[in-house]
Parts: sequence; structure tokens; C-alpha cells
Amino acid sequence: QVQLVESGGGLVQAGGSLRLSCAATGRTFSSYAMGWFRQAPGKEREFVAAISWSGGSTYYADSVKGRFTISRDNAKNTVYLQMNSLKPEDTAVYYCAAGAYGFDPSGYDYWGQGTQVTVSS
Repeated sequence: QVQLVESGGGLVQAGGSLRLSCAATGRTFSSYAMGWFRQAPGKEREFVAAISWSGGSTYYADSVKGRFTISRDNAKNTVYLQMNSLKPEDTAVYYCAAGAYGFDPSGYDYWGQGTQVTVSS
């Protein structure tokens, strides 16, 4: 069992940066791939980034490639999403998830409650 709690969301101007954190409880954190997803009002949840259990592999949605960086610290049971050059279209609730490495949300077994990111123009 893994419980996930996101933090670090907020309001930022376009072009700014935020770093999201996702703290996990449970001794098996390091055995899971981790992913970040987001959901804007009226839209489906979409994949943002994923990282393998070791941190050796990462994968990004085209919309965030070159601007966002996913990383993890297994000693701290935490995964991060560094978001730079933010755009208004990045506005969404951001969720972290634990499960199988990939972009399909159905492959993830555990989800956090989400943190709001709002980018003003």
C-alpha cells in the first residue's frame, strides 16, 4: 500500500516556475514507477511525465518536453516535478501516481489527491 500527498502548487505568472513534490508513505515506494498527470476543468486527465523505479528512465508528454523535469529521491520517498517556462495552458490540478512505468493512467495503482497549479497570463 502506498499513500501519496502532493504539494507545491500555487499561482504563478506565465514564464515562471514551480516545483511540485509528492511524498509517499510505504516501504515499497522504490519499487514503483512514478508518474505525474494533470486535469484541467472540462478536460480528461492527461499524462505529463513518468520516471522509472530507479530514476534511470524518464518520459514526457510532448507539451511539456524541455520545460518540465521529473526526478525522484528514493531515500526520501519523494518524487518531484520541476516546471519552468509555465504557460496558461499548464493550468490544471496535478496528480502524482505510483504504478507501472508509462503514460497510461490505467497502469497506475495509487493516486494522490492533487494540487492546483494556476498560471496567469
